[in-house]
Amino acid sequence: MSIDPSQVNTIGDNLQQPVCVLLGHSIDCITTAVVLASTGQTVYLYTDTDVLDNTLSAYAFEHQVQAFWKLYIQQGCIVVWQIPEQVQTWLVGLEKNLQPNLYKLNLLWLFTPELPESWQDNWSEVFNQHGIQLNHGQTPLILSGIESIGAFAELAKQLTQAWVYYIPFVFLQDGQAFASMLNAELWLLGEKIPNSTYKLTALHPLINGAKNSHISNILTIEFARNSIMSMLATRVSFMNECSRLADKKGVDITEVATIMGLDKRIGKSYLKAGWGFGGKTLPAEMQALEQTLEPLQGSNRLMQAVNIINEDQKELIFRKFWQYFDGLIENKTVSIWGASYKAGSGSIKGSAIHPLLKLLWSYNITTQVYAEYAQAELAQIYAKQPLLTLINKPEQLLEQSQAIIVMSWSKDKHINVSVINELALPVFDAQNIFSSSQIGALVGDYIGIGRYQ
Repeated sequence: MSIDPSQVNTIGDNLQQPVCVLLGHSIDCITTAVVLASTGQTVYLYTDTDVLDNTLSAYAFEHQVQAFWKLYIQQGCIVVWQIPEQVQTWLVGLEKNLQPNLYKLNLLWLFTPELPESWQDNWSEVFNQHGIQLNHGQTPLILSGIESIGAFAELAKQLTQAWVYYIPFVFLQDGQAFASMLNAELWLLGEKIPNSTYKLTALHPLINGAKNSHISNILTIEFARNSIMSMLATRVSFMNECSRLADKKGVDITEVATIMGLDKRIGKSYLKAGWGFGGKTLPAEMQALEQTLEPLQGSNRLMQAVNIINEDQKELIFRKFWQYFDGLIENKTVSIWGASYKAGSGSIKGSAIHPLLKLLWSYNITTQVYAEYAQAELAQIYAKQPLLTLINKPEQLLEQSQAIIVMSWSKDKHINVSVINELALPVFDAQNIFSSSQIGALVGDYIGIGRYQ
């Protein structure tokens, strides 16, 4: 969904301009600032400006967020402030910047894992002493982030502020951040005081615009957040386990997944076998669950298995590559298509590209990587690696390769089978992106994940 820039309110349109104050620097925070600005709010974003710039650079593939960010910065709808080292300094400066007669403070939104380290020990205590003066304590305070289950509920209890809420970003999708927040599939909201959502007037358009929403106490919403993400991670690892059995039984796991998706009790999402899951959210939720269980001296054997399967799956395509060449892989050259943790993203956090590259380099294999949106991050991390060559097109330098490994590829992006066939290269498809017809058209061999050919 696009917003007409001409409809956006700018500072000075009225004497009581609504202002939302955000603290953070992640793509979640940036997207929130953009979405709030698109609904007519003025946004004050307090942040570490260097980290903010890095995030904007890393998420250059979020074209809609980037376009509106630039527009709203120019129009003054989003105002960026350097976050101070002391909480009290921030509170005093905030009151000054708001100019009470000119601006109405609608909400404070803290992405708590992104607060300065100097804040972490006592920010809630200082906020209790001084923050209550802001708007006479009537301003809603929203918390967001991923922590162990119960961390935000406990924090809300510690805060003397009455109107405290927790919003997890279960709806945000890489590559579609703006649209996925503006028209969320699922909006979850935890509240400290029951039936108090009437205080969140700035968020009513977003909550009402969501396809589904649920409001409950903060602890329940935290538990639901972690349970949703753990379930998705479990589905990924389950399908990857099935893919190994499919290899041994001579069955195509992609057809099995299609059949499973026809059962309404299962649905079609997260049934794709591949190299596993990565990114920011799912691994963070696995860690949050582990941190929750540790003080309880508990264990979750299912989720432990999910993690073990996921980490092992990241090396599976290398083992298939090694077996194909009977271990004679030293000093070869390999073209790798895609590096991000999912197609359409520029993030390589938790991606299988890392263990793959390290394993290949241990055999002195030259890697020619088409990283698309992730090229800058890959270049920064492995700047001193002589065996890494970053290419701008997947077919570039293909004649020098002895194999192609597909790690991350959009289903809407054309695969040039004829170019592959000119060299009769074997294809190792870690994402199972090739269709049956494309596999049939290949001159060389095809090795997928659970795709017996």
